[in-house]
This record gives sequence, structure tokens and C-alpha cells, in this order.
Amino acid sequence: MSYLLETLTKKMEIDTIIRDTIDKVLVLRFGRSSDSLSLQLDDILAKSARELSKFGTVALVDIDSEDVQVYVNYFDITLIPSTLFFFNAHHIKMDSGTADHTKWVGAFHRKQDFIDVVEAIFRGAMKGKLIVNCPLPPERIPKYQLLYKDV
Repeated sequence: MSYLLETLTKKMEIDTIIRDTIDKVLVLRFGRSSDSLSLQLDDILAKSARELSKFGTVALVDIDSEDVQVYVNYFDITLIPSTLFFFNAHHIKMDSGTADHTKWVGAFHRKQDFIDVVEAIFRGAMKGKLIVNCPLPPERIPKYQLLYKDV
């Protein structure tokens, strides 16, 4: 069973959901509905929403919306889909062995991988951690070459 996920297009909507999601992991997927990898990830997120409902909330962010560019720039969303995690209004980072700990870039291989990641973030965040270790084996973590602009 899949859930219809809320799509955020305004900065105020993102501010509100980050501020108002308490004692749950907030998962924000930055991407676009015309991108096949974003749609693949959206399918996994929607199918996981019910199982995550006790400890996680998922929302989609349309990166083409002019009003959310402040977040796209702040979190350096250059590859899509990119997924960010928050807990009680704190940005939670994840060490997955990649150069960027601030977000998950790409899709998850399967639904259980996504659930395992959100659960690990929830457990770490409940203990006050702002960075958690990725519970997935390296072969199931997408690898991207990061390019730094204007360095």
C-alpha cells in the first residue's frame, strides 16, 4: 500500500514542517516529478510511509519552485534526488562513507533500506546525536562524484 506524500513548494511550508515535526524523523526529498530517479525514490518513500508513521514523516520538495531555492542553495542540492533528515528541527547528518554527510544522494535500492536508515537516524537522534552511521552495507549506498563549484 502506498501513501500520497505531501509536496512542498513554499519556503514557509518547509519551515513549518521542520519546526512542527516533533519526536519523529522528518524526511525531505528534494527532487522533481519529471525526474525518473526522483519518481523511483518517491515510490519507495510512499510505500514506506505507513511503516514509518510512528517514528518518521516524509514530504517531497519541488526543487523547481522559486520559493524553495534558499533551501536548495543552503543544502547545496546539486544532484537529485537528494534526501535530508531532521529531528526536532535539527538537521541530522549521516556518515555513509561518502564525501557528503549532509544528505542522501540518489534513490534507495529497496524499501527496507530506507526504513533501516530512518530507524537508525531516529535511534541516534533520540540519544542526542547529530550524526549517525549508515546501517547499510557499502554496496547499497549510491556513489556520486562530487564537484565543487567556485572553490
